[in-house]
Amino acid sequence: GQALPVESRPFTSYGSALHITLPQAPRAGQLLTLLIDYEAGEGPGVCWLSPEQTAGKQKPYMYTQGQAVLNRSFFPCFDTPSAKFTYSATVKVPEGFTAVMSATSWEKQKDNTFVFKMSQPIPSYLVALVVGDIVSADVGPRSRVWAEPCLIEAAKKEYDGVIEEFLVVGEKLFGPYVWGRYDILFMPPSFPFGGMENPCLTFVTPCLLAGDRSLVDVIIHEISHSWFGNLVTNATWGEFWLNEGFTMYAQRRISTVVYGLPYTCLEAATGRALLRQHMDATGEDHPLNKLRVVIEPGFCLFLGVNPDDTYNETPYEKGYCFVSYLAHLVGNQSKFDAFLQAYVNRFKFQSITADDTLKFFLEYFPELKEKGVDSIPGLEFDRWLNTPGWPPYLPDLSPGQQLMRPADELAELWAADALNMEAIEAVDITGWRTYQLIYFLDQVLQKSPLPEGNVKRLSKMYPKISKAQNAELRLRWCQIVLKNNLEAEYSKVKDFLHSQGKQKYTLPLYRAMWGGSEATRALAMETFSATAPQLHVNVQNYVKKILGLKGGE
Repeated sequence: GQALPVESRPFTSYGSALHITLPQAPRAGQLLTLLIDYEAGEGPGVCWLSPEQTAGKQKPYMYTQGQAVLNRSFFPCFDTPSAKFTYSATVKVPEGFTAVMSATSWEKQKDNTFVFKMSQPIPSYLVALVVGDIVSADVGPRSRVWAEPCLIEAAKKEYDGVIEEFLVVGEKLFGPYVWGRYDILFMPPSFPFGGMENPCLTFVTPCLLAGDRSLVDVIIHEISHSWFGNLVTNATWGEFWLNEGFTMYAQRRISTVVYGLPYTCLEAATGRALLRQHMDATGEDHPLNKLRVVIEPGFCLFLGVNPDDTYNETPYEKGYCFVSYLAHLVGNQSKFDAFLQAYVNRFKFQSITADDTLKFFLEYFPELKEKGVDSIPGLEFDRWLNTPGWPPYLPDLSPGQQLMRPADELAELWAADALNMEAIEAVDITGWRTYQLIYFLDQVLQKSPLPEGNVKRLSKMYPKISKAQNAELRLRWCQIVLKNNLEAEYSKVKDFLHSQGKQKYTLPLYRAMWGGSEATRALAMETFSATAPQLHVNVQNYVKKILGLKGGE
């Protein structure tokens, strides 16, 4: 009960440091109890949505987003992924609202008070809270979906029985799932991300509710974080690839077991195309295009830059290539799978560096260490980590050719000056799954603008594409519409931007509109002025920057 002197000192542009003076220096291992009375809610980690930013449009909604360094605006903490802790929370909310958290247990008590407990140690960025008009439905033995009442039926239908299959495959590959439950919370449409892997309770965009289960495999990525990221965590944000590169590899291992190698290679090819686009846009030698981003010592500062501003494809897809290269060095998939299990078991509940990972790899495979695989010219581990640029090794995606070839050939046919309708009609795309259609549309977009009239005919020929509810297909169709100045379908661009606020879909469309004709620029301004209030503040700022409006950052 002793009051202690405290002072708040400047730290960075995104947070200050709380300094507390203890009466005497503590002994190593001594347990201290510190009670901090504070108020929060203004900061960037706590998002307050007005009713019009929700799906139901009736009640307000609140959620927190901790990654990378935002939870310091939600509660006082050691806001670095290098520190892990358990937590408990008591949350009192108004009548008609429900609270949920990233916790292993929760119970509702009287007076609309909810009590949560996370019994496994986690880093600060994984503590998450939502308060809203939300309900749940069971979709598996250890899984339920949460959503606003108007979305719950769609969520149940889309995910019933699916999650358990992915969890079981993950456990076979990487060892026990330690978090108890795996629930999914469908966020309001303004949620700017695809998913956030908060333990026990993944937050996802409602864009995953395609109505035909065509995007359920996106959940495999978030499930894979249960081992890579949440259980074994990067100790600094400068080595984010340890979270994301391993998770991409794990996602594609699960996908190979569930959907087969050709489909997984096709999905990986779309990922590689995103990396290519990113590196073309920034230049390969940009300092962010290496796996180890330089950090000032002591905390998670990127040269004083907010880690959130360094987010890009490199840790995901170049990281995936590096993990694939390690598997290639081993040369035997089941041996590498066994290594991944041992790696998770060795470092579970810890935060580690790339040096820890690579040292363990060489100890686990002494014959590789003896051969000096860490210093093969051009493929040195040091080069992977510290040299920007295109990955020095690319995994073989040729098994995907059997799905890519027909899509490539069909895109060629549609790009011809004189359309060969006989050849086009001979290709049946009714059996094509999402990533095959995405790959086809990516090829069409690359070849755009197509000869006059072709896109109009393509639209008529494939309502499965031009009238799709699947957000990945809608994004690409809108990009094709804009690149080809198909004014008759500009309304689809507007409708899509009105329906959701995910950053990955919103920004490319504004860039395409702003880089296009006067008509598309006018469409951009009109759409933004109508939808700005329903967008997340960061996304609003990014769009303002694209449109050259004041306040863009």
